[in-house]
Amino acid sequence: MQPVFYVRDIPVYGDLILSPMDGFSDLPYRLICREYGSAMSYTEFTSCEAILRDARPALRQLDYDPSEKPQLSFQIFDSDEDRIVACAQKIEALGPGIIDLNMGCSVSSVSGRGAGAGLLRDPQKVARIFSRLSKAVRVPVTAKIRLGWDARSRNYLEIARILEDNGASLIAVHGRTKEQGYKGVADWDAIAEVKQAVKIPVIGNGDVKTVADIARIKAHTGCDGVMIGRAAIGNPWIFQRKDRHQVTVEEVIALLKRHLRAMLDYYGPHGLILFRKHAVKYMYGMPHVAALRAQLVTCESVEGFHQLVDDFQWRYRQGLLPDEAYSEPAGEEETEWSCDRATIACA
Repeated sequence: MQPVFYVRDIPVYGDLILSPMDGFSDLPYRLICREYGSAMSYTEFTSCEAILRDARPALRQLDYDPSEKPQLSFQIFDSDEDRIVACAQKIEALGPGIIDLNMGCSVSSVSGRGAGAGLLRDPQKVARIFSRLSKAVRVPVTAKIRLGWDARSRNYLEIARILEDNGASLIAVHGRTKEQGYKGVADWDAIAEVKQAVKIPVIGNGDVKTVADIARIKAHTGCDGVMIGRAAIGNPWIFQRKDRHQVTVEEVIALLKRHLRAMLDYYGPHGLILFRKHAVKYMYGMPHVAALRAQLVTCESVEGFHQLVDDFQWRYRQGLLPDEAYSEPAGEEETEWSCDRATIACA
């Protein structure tokens, strides 16, 4: 199999990638998505300050399975140049294939401090950071960016050129500004401009919800790969280029149970609490599950959780539910994901 693109000298054998999402793209879910076709592994973004003081929760976010290498990227965030460089040097010893700097988090408690998308406001600082990073570590360094701070300062082309000129090996571009958050429409034209402006690989991100969207963003932007975030939660089949209506109820329940077991094995009993937000997304759009989803998100015992799912599965097998995999629920809006846990870590 030929690589689709390279991150400097690291071959990437697919064009679909699970986006780093705080609280979601942990080790258990990354392994599922890699199995289903995600071509790279990005950790949840992790505070440099927390890593440098050896905070256990932050270091645990950098756990990985050897099978994820070499397409494994540790994503970090901070506003301080020295901390970013020191952190990168420290975590390089843990064995990532790539180190990525988050320049896209829009949450005010992160970006307002100059980290995440806040770095986009100071292009010369970005230049200094990447000039130092590319010399300080041996692994490739990359960045995930937005289009700018707001509609009046869309400086994505300047930032992209600075990144390339100062040693970055890949740029992932979310087609919105910090001010937009997850609202409005992602600007794929801007992603196309970045792709034309630089020679390093460009990953497109934003408003990819279906298999058809994958083909459209690639055709529209010419991007080397597509990063999928919210649409992949509870839906790793998208990395197999399968839409939700192509997945059966039985397939969903089997994977939901398997994912729960992986969370319990990794986190212990607390894995159930952390899994509940995944569970309601697995059930998204399935017939007659509104009450079940409300129960799952508050369930506090593994036995009770399995009982709820098993009861639903039995009713489905008995023909007490419509013989269909999914029907789109009316009026349900996507959740906006925040960076709250990492924000606490660097508070």
